[in-house]
Amino acid sequence: MRKIGIGIIGFGNMGMAHSYSVENLKFFASELGFEAKIIGVCTTSQKKSEDICKRFGFPVAFKNADELIAHPDVDVVDVCTPNNLHLSQIKAAAAAGKHILCEKPLCPTYAEAKEAEIAASGVINGIVFNNRHLSAIKRAKEIIDEGRIGRILSFEASYLHNSCLDPKKTAGWKQSGAYGAGVLRDLGSHALDLVYYLCGRFSFISAKKQIAFTQRKGVDGSDWDTDADEAVYINAVLECGAHGTVHASKLICGANDDLSISVYGEKGSLKFSLAEIDTLKLYESASGGGVYGKNCGYTHIECNGRYPYPFGSFPSPKATQGWLRGHVMSMYEFLRSVSEGKNMIPSFSDGAYIAALCDAADVSDREGRWVRIEEILR
Repeated sequence: MRKIGIGIIGFGNMGMAHSYSVENLKFFASELGFEAKIIGVCTTSQKKSEDICKRFGFPVAFKNADELIAHPDVDVVDVCTPNNLHLSQIKAAAAAGKHILCEKPLCPTYAEAKEAEIAASGVINGIVFNNRHLSAIKRAKEIIDEGRIGRILSFEASYLHNSCLDPKKTAGWKQSGAYGAGVLRDLGSHALDLVYYLCGRFSFISAKKQIAFTQRKGVDGSDWDTDADEAVYINAVLECGAHGTVHASKLICGANDDLSISVYGEKGSLKFSLAEIDTLKLYESASGGGVYGKNCGYTHIECNGRYPYPFGSFPSPKATQGWLRGHVMSMYEFLRSVSEGKNMIPSFSDGAYIAALCDAADVSDREGRWVRIEEILR
């Protein structure tokens, strides 16, 4: 049985999610075909890395990323760092012949993402669009590919949080342009990827970004001029002719981790919401309907992932109960690809494509026009 050693660079929520996925694969799958082990982690300080290794039982607290990449027992480098660090770490790992799993977005720009794709072409590489791996999304893909809803005419996708509503709250790196961040690349990349995965490639994008709070507390706690989008509103046309919208925002009062997508076809429609993670809604016109119809409303209580101490901090209380399953399945698909010597899907190629869509949205917002995706890709 092949043994796969994994080194994780960065250990925030995503590093924890990835390590959870590796450590718990054996509980989700009765037969893996490989044995995966976390060799160690590298974070912003030696002490932090040592504390993490002590807490989770990882063997090595690496001093820096170079030491982690060079370690002979590390076969896979798992990149969970801020966006602006991805390219250099990917290039270093690829040069050392290490396989690479990277959190989304692949890189802050398409040019960097393409460079990362090329650099990692000689190793197994994968990007974490974990929502693709949810069972309801997999079923939606099957139904669309079977032609049951017919030609896709339109779509709506949104990913909504409430995390930018308090300007007194200290901003994290995901709210900082200096880190190549902002809601478009954080939440928007997920929504764009679901449309791409289910409905196909994009032809045109028109986008407008929003900064509602121009001043807030920065990463260091001092007064700071907001330099990254807090919301983005996208109109899009796909190669299949479908028209639709993508909305990503951290300015939604009452939102937690609200990801949803609707796909409307000639013969039916599909609806999915992360708040109802186990359910896919399907409408087929051929099924007909009765004379009478009545809808009853329910009150929804926001229980989500909220638990008393010592539980509740991970996953985030905003996350749904099944959020981790997508990460577990994403990790399995990547490690299986490494074991079998074939590239993962989604790969860096897919990550680069999503980066191109984000660049197109940037241009559209800046220049106030529709942008043809081929402008960015060429």
